[in-house]
Amino acid sequence: MANAVDQTPALATRGRVLHWARLYDAVVWVFMLGRERTLRGRTLDLARLRPGESVLDVGCGTGTLALAAKARVGPSGTVCGIDAAAEMVTRATRKAEHAGLDVAFRHAVIETLPYPDGQFDVVLSTLMMHHLPRDVRSAAAREIRRVLKPGGRTLVMDFGAGGQNRGGLLAHVHRHGGVGLAEIGDLLRDAGLNPVESGPVGTRDLHFTLAQAPGGA
Repeated sequence: MANAVDQTPALATRGRVLHWARLYDAVVWVFMLGRERTLRGRTLDLARLRPGESVLDVGCGTGTLALAAKARVGPSGTVCGIDAAAEMVTRATRKAEHAGLDVAFRHAVIETLPYPDGQFDVVLSTLMMHHLPRDVRSAAAREIRRVLKPGGRTLVMDFGAGGQNRGGLLAHVHRHGGVGLAEIGDLLRDAGLNPVESGPVGTRDLHFTLAQAPGGA
């Protein structure tokens, strides 16, 4: 069963923290025009998840992607998720318990991940980087690199840089603007990761970069 929520207070973050856990899934459904299940599958395909791998989802929200990742990696794999909002972590843990899936969610921030060096095969960062100021994005990329195993992979998916010019709810969510592919690539390379694939996701203005840590077989 899912691990109990870690109640240790998270360190402060300068990124945007979403506290509306009760509405989160509904907002995502509306924003993705009901295609969020398709997007989850596409995300896991792009990350090239395999059975038995260890996965970390940073900025996991209510845990839906992490639960789908657990179904992909199977009983021999492990999945963890972190979010800066305790409400999101609580809801994610309840979802995992209801689904009977062993996924460990923690209340923590991307700038100081509560995991040792080299723990994960894959780190997922989906629709999270745009919540961070630009200098914090660099710290986030370094932390992702730190917790990846040699040869491990990270998938960063986010809105294009043009998202910051829109109005309404999207403008509110994009407080720090979208994140262009060139910026994502630079962030990952500066952190010591090697981009291996990038491009449009095929949903709205989302794009992705898959990068790999040096080393491994």
